[in-house]
Amino acid sequence: MADNDRASIDRARAEKAFPVSWDQFHRDARVLAWRLDAAGPFQALAAVTRGGLVPAAIVARELGLRTIDTICLASYDHTTRGELKLLKGVSDPVARLCGEGGRGLLVIDDLVDTGATARAVREMFPRAHLAAVYAKPMGKPLVDTFITEVSQDTWIFFPWDTGLSFQPPIRDGAA
Repeated sequence: MADNDRASIDRARAEKAFPVSWDQFHRDARVLAWRLDAAGPFQALAAVTRGGLVPAAIVARELGLRTIDTICLASYDHTTRGELKLLKGVSDPVARLCGEGGRGLLVIDDLVDTGATARAVREMFPRAHLAAVYAKPMGKPLVDTFITEVSQDTWIFFPWDTGLSFQPPIRDGAA
């Protein structure tokens, strides 16, 4: 393992841990859909991959949206951050359906962190409605709707990234 990868993992462990269960995530995504219902109507939904896929499915179901696409961006893996790369944008039919600047497009992500991904989406679709389940202070101003704010030094452990394991009691030094 490279030193910079090890440093990233150590930094993540040192940050505040915020584990999210499947049940909690589902509830939070449904609350997001409830808030978004008043912000529509939307002609299409685009999930920011990969984290936005799960909340996008829940929001699409709750709002009755069937035109669903993806915006595939990559900036980090589970250990390191790098340069933001657009891997795939929305399809031409979805872009045409939503109108100029993405006016009828709802873009969903699991988390807005530093705002790099949200900035890239805003450049592509300045009139789209950006929503995230969770928001950190640096990224919060870039989304139109979010549910829960967490501190910038919090590391969210999403249910698709974790498994069940024993957690030591706080009094024994657990975060």
